Amino acid sequence: MKFYAHTDGSMNRKDWQLLRDHLSGVAHRAAGYAKDFQAGQLAFAAGLLHDLGKYSLEFQQRLQGEHIRVDHSTAGAQEAEKYYGKALGRILAYVVAGHHAGLNDYGSLAAESSLAARLNKGSIPDYQAYRKELLKWPDLGSFRLPIKPFPGQQGFSLAFFIRMLYSCLVDADFLDTEEYCQPEKGAARGKYPSPDQMLQKLEQYLQQLLASALDTPINRERAAILDQCREKANFPPGFFTLTVPTGGGKTLSSLAFALGHAVRHRLERVIYVIPFTSIIEQNAKVFREAVGEEAVLEHHSNFQYPEQEDEDWTTPAAKLRLAAENWDAPLVVTTNVQFFESLFANRAARCRKLHNIARSVVILDEAQMIPTDYLHPCLAALVELVRHYEASVVICTATQPALEGLLPRGIKPVELAPDPMRLYETFKRVRVIFLGEMNDEDLAARIKDLSQVLCIVNTRKHAWELFRKIRDLQGSYHLSALMCPVHRSAVLGEIRQRLETGEACRVVSTQLIEAGVDVDFPVVFRA
Repeated sequence: MKFYAHTDGSMNRKDWQLLRDHLSGVAHRAAGYAKDFQAGQLAFAAGLLHDLGKYSLEFQQRLQGEHIRVDHSTAGAQEAEKYYGKALGRILAYVVAGHHAGLNDYGSLAAESSLAARLNKGSIPDYQAYRKELLKWPDLGSFRLPIKPFPGQQGFSLAFFIRMLYSCLVDADFLDTEEYCQPEKGAARGKYPSPDQMLQKLEQYLQQLLASALDTPINRERAAILDQCREKANFPPGFFTLTVPTGGGKTLSSLAFALGHAVRHRLERVIYVIPFTSIIEQNAKVFREAVGEEAVLEHHSNFQYPEQEDEDWTTPAAKLRLAAENWDAPLVVTTNVQFFESLFANRAARCRKLHNIARSVVILDEAQMIPTDYLHPCLAALVELVRHYEASVVICTATQPALEGLLPRGIKPVELAPDPMRLYETFKRVRVIFLGEMNDEDLAARIKDLSQVLCIVNTRKHAWELFRKIRDLQGSYHLSALMCPVHRSAVLGEIRQRLETGEACRVVSTQLIEAGVDVDFPVVFRA
């Protein structure tokens, strides 16, 4: 009897996908992903085990059209622990049992969906027919977990490793299934420019910028920052900081470091993590100009790649939509929320991308915006990426958070900028005056007296109430995160245009404008 994994929708089994081929395909893909963190053998075993329950007669009957539900993932989890024991076998059991429903806690027998209950479940269909296929489990006798946790971090490191292994399995499963069910979609994946090709484009772009720049003290400092980032790209992978005042060119300098570092150490991609979508749109536009549109994946809640029936998967937009599923693009621009929630996720779709964060350069722009309540777990995840997954992390901001007491002993970030304190003196262009308490009527009167002015307040309600007092003046604008992203981008475009041409421009905004939005006002009021 032949056993199948998937059908093509017809009753002609000649073109159905053999289960043996699917297990082998997933095993080899998963092993290829996990080799980046020395876990290829374990991922190979997970790939062979994940659909073992499809060897049951009940599942084969389901493929033939019978309307029955079959638990096909518990079998592989149970077999993993039987064969490999409660150490490696338990790790495999977590990822195999959860490859559809998501990673669950071990829990107790009372919770039906817990791993404990799944491993003790006795009413699963008989899957022993797999033995007739002569499937051979890999020998893991000499395998050792490739993690060396810091004291007190053993549990966190193991959980992180399981999630990474899970990512390798679920992405491999998605892609092998896609190759059979939608071959045109699978064929369109990949084929991106390499970091080396992107670096060459970036260098050409930077040379054009430098050639057209005026010879001023500020521009000379920007060039010095860029040179330091290029030079330090040769440093070994690890933790870095880039402490550059506003206006110092850290966006392109950090990209030059990241691509140079990736080329030097054969890393896979650059992931640029930004707190606000308003800055993402701004930076992604710069990156597309610098390295080409086909290289840049913009992945956040406000950006939708259009989906169409009978889609041509070879178009740039369609390819980027595919890349958003697992971040296999060479330059990913995303939000803090998308990045960190994925690192702590347990669902298959959210976790697919995790293995592609290994061997990447991760740049955290405006890192001071990470909420203090989440700083410890976020830093712990970054430490794992650097220590065990061959990633480099750059904490990039004009106002570095105090990390010395939060990072484990032995991890000391390398500063990329030349003498940050001196840079702050060079770039000092702001005089701060304390005005004391002021009511909205007086503040609105001051705003009306100025032609170009920005006022930043702390709440959306306050921003709207203050804006209503000046809205009748020409060139008055309101900004908040509640605005539709397209509308907000259009308003920012009008604001920049008015500032450049010297027209009246009075803006009342929430703090969203403070995190790297590229505008320059002669006068700013800050509540």
